[in-house]
Amino acid sequence: MDGFWQSDRIVAWLEQALNWVEANLLLVPILLQIAAVALAAVPAVLLAKPVARLLSRLQNWHGLSHIPGLRRFCATLPGLSFPLVFVLIVWVLDGIATQAPYPHNVLRLVASLLNAWIFIRLASAFMNDPVWGRTIAIIAWSIAALNIVGLLTPTIDMLDGIAIELGSVRVSVYGLIKAVLSLAILLWVASFASHLFEQRINRVHRLTPSVQVLLVKLLKIVLLSIAVFFALSTIGVDLTALAVFGGAVGVGIGLGLQRIVANLISGLILLLDRSIKPGDVIAIGDTFGWIQSLGARYTAVRTRDGTEFLIPNEDLITNQVENWSHTDVQLRLKVPVGISYNNDPRQAIALCNAAAARCKRVLETPGPNTLLRGFGDNSVDLEIRFWINDPQNGRGNIISEVLLNVWDEFKANNIEIPFPQRDLHLHPGRQPLRFEVSQAAKNAPDETNRPQTGESRDDDGNTSA
Repeated sequence: MDGFWQSDRIVAWLEQALNWVEANLLLVPILLQIAAVALAAVPAVLLAKPVARLLSRLQNWHGLSHIPGLRRFCATLPGLSFPLVFVLIVWVLDGIATQAPYPHNVLRLVASLLNAWIFIRLASAFMNDPVWGRTIAIIAWSIAALNIVGLLTPTIDMLDGIAIELGSVRVSVYGLIKAVLSLAILLWVASFASHLFEQRINRVHRLTPSVQVLLVKLLKIVLLSIAVFFALSTIGVDLTALAVFGGAVGVGIGLGLQRIVANLISGLILLLDRSIKPGDVIAIGDTFGWIQSLGARYTAVRTRDGTEFLIPNEDLITNQVENWSHTDVQLRLKVPVGISYNNDPRQAIALCNAAAARCKRVLETPGPNTLLRGFGDNSVDLEIRFWINDPQNGRGNIISEVLLNVWDEFKANNIEIPFPQRDLHLHPGRQPLRFEVSQAAKNAPDETNRPQTGESRDDDGNTSA
């Protein structure tokens, strides 16, 4: 088995690099060209800021407002002001050296590297994710730079020589780098393709939101799986060996990932049976809100106070869920109201219906309806019933609005809203009772002999508490 570090190849590569430096760099014409490049960087630094200000004006051009790719392209130009000015000066020096004639291979090399960086950086600006764009730009420029200087093949040979063998599989550093780059590119392509398919699927209005989410998630899983399989094949991994790995994963799932798999399967069931969908207003336990999104493991429910609950999909399958907009968004609300026994309940019912009808969210058909529910201990009990068709906007605010209107109507028509009252009836015996409240005399010598507040005396002078 070859060792991971093959010292002979590394030493040979280092010797080759040193020989190339002595033969190609440590020469007077080469050093003069390097000095010329260094001097060219001085005016490039001085002119970078004015050029950046000039290029930044392109971002405000109204013709680019509706093209996101061109907006990002113009936003990238100010950051490239230094290499743009630098490459122009180097190309001028290269033209002068060509006409002299004078050796200009270093100038041509620097200009080629700058051209490659500018082109790759501008091309990556059309990508939506700036992190991906900058990463791809750096990798592409590194490969281009090695190819321009003629070190791409020796570098590949050196990285391929650093390897280990695991059975019949040979894994090298070059193979790992190639696999990582292939996986990154394939994942980006899969993500980009799934995003395009998602936009196309969301435009198909014949599909319900649940089916749209299901198709998008299944498509993402398939594309990501294909990307991973292709990345593994680039390093020579036999895909038939994944059968053993799949069996081990299945055992691990059966032992330790039961709840996770249960949530995944529950999420697929929720998407297939269409019991809930994004936008539905639901209540589960103490949580009331509308569904923001259906995930593979959880469902995001947002409440009226801005709190977002991540409810496991398994709970939505096994627990009772109130779906207020499953088949119909119309919802009837009930508001209890009490009036005094001294008022006319028919008049109060008419006022309650009028108060509820004044609210914009209350439907006209069916309109508000107030019923007499019973005769309570302290009031005549009424119940206002009305319908709304936007439960996602909340219940408390519309109930508060209806009650405020009822308050105004009752005040304007002298309808009394009662509160609990108690009447005390005293039944005297043979002799009538007389109650008197006495005030304690100031500086009384004996506090125990004076009558206390709340005591009563009968006609014979006897005192009782």
